[in-house]
Amino acid sequence: MNYFKAEGSRLVCLLCAHYCHLKEGQRGICGVNQNVEGTIKNLVYGFPVTLHVDPVEKKPLYHFLPDTRALSLGTIGCNFVCPFCQNWSISQEKTLHVKEFIAPEQIIEMALKYECASIAYTYNEPTIFYPYAHDIALLAHERGIKNIFVTNGFESHEVIDDMKGIIDAANVDLKSFNHDYYKKELGGGLETVLENLKQFKRNGIWIEVTTLIVPSKNDSDAELGAIASFIAKELGEETPWHISAFHPDYHEHSLSATPIETLKRAETLGKAAGLKHIYIGNAGLENPTRCVTCNAVLIKRYRFDVMENHLIEDARCPTCKTKLAGVFDE
Repeated sequence: MNYFKAEGSRLVCLLCAHYCHLKEGQRGICGVNQNVEGTIKNLVYGFPVTLHVDPVEKKPLYHFLPDTRALSLGTIGCNFVCPFCQNWSISQEKTLHVKEFIAPEQIIEMALKYECASIAYTYNEPTIFYPYAHDIALLAHERGIKNIFVTNGFESHEVIDDMKGIIDAANVDLKSFNHDYYKKELGGGLETVLENLKQFKRNGIWIEVTTLIVPSKNDSDAELGAIASFIAKELGEETPWHISAFHPDYHEHSLSATPIETLKRAETLGKAAGLKHIYIGNAGLENPTRCVTCNAVLIKRYRFDVMENHLIEDARCPTCKTKLAGVFDE
């Protein structure tokens, strides 16, 4: 796809839902896409600033190729300005890091070398480097490697449609259910994220949702209940919901860490909304995956490690043969 369209003397960037209108030489809100001589140039194409091999559970994805490795990469830049960002040193960085070009083919070779079943586009917001991710993802599929987006969900609808058949799974941050909070503090839009979540699902991309619970910002019963209800009704009751503990970082050092009681309260609200798979992150708790029919433990975890996997053929429960929702074939 073309990642821009002309509109008068400006170009409209089509990578995210900001749809920045850029004059010659101007960069978008993300800081890494620029109008250069009549085209949108992705300034971080080929220049990841972080590359790691992680367990896929760390993304977090619990129903997608469990107990496999993901080659994870990110660049600088972001289209949000979250005051609690844990990766702010790269996401809010404005200076380009262009020391060593790493071609898509080289990323694939790294993934194969380290026996990674997937490549994850993560750490900063991957939609802002989608041209790079797209080229890697196409090559990955040719070599039998799947692709993961870890995202704030503020893609353009053009990009999400382009992902169909290329991106296999996404963990999407649903950060709040408050329109003003999204706009004023995060720099995004709630309605766009909600619609994009539904579009991901329509396009056949496996979805897991994460909510970082920030004390005094999004931790009311009403808001957490609304998030859980949206997931259950619009994405399906078997969509995993990762409720994650906040720790003070970046501009939010004055807030306290999320109490375990708040996480448990969110879990209770999620169950009341009908969600079948709720996982508590950043709190050192066990997060087993249980059968939705007979409650048998199917996958036992310790932190990001899978300790036991009892799934039988076709990802079914060994006790009652109920199929577990997710992607389990490499």
